[in-house]
Amino acid sequence: MSNIASFTEIKAWRKSHELTLYIYKITQDYPKEELYGIKSQTRRAAASVGANIVEGFKRKDLKDSIKFYNIAEASLEELKNHLILARDLQYISKERYTFIADKVKEASKTLYGWVKSQRDFL
Repeated sequence: MSNIASFTEIKAWRKSHELTLYIYKITQDYPKEELYGIKSQTRRAAASVGANIVEGFKRKDLKDSIKFYNIAEASLEELKNHLILARDLQYISKERYTFIADKVKEASKTLYGWVKSQRDFL
């Protein structure tokens, strides 16, 4: 396993945290009727990425850790779906969608690299 002392040192966590901050910012402009709908689901999916990285990091068993990292990857996919829906419902502009989709892709690549590096210890 790695010599990382805190989850805040994990690049994948930092990217996911940055992404979550963007998501919270852009979802502020969603319609009020979406407070408990897509707005909430989008925010939960984004926050779940970092939360699962943290939980995986603190697991003692590497196989358990990787399960949580895989959940984080799945949450990123869920987030992609919510963003496409928001774009198609015109809750976010195509330009804003493109910007945030690039951030999601960046977070996905970073997380994939982290998971791969951890699997190498198995």
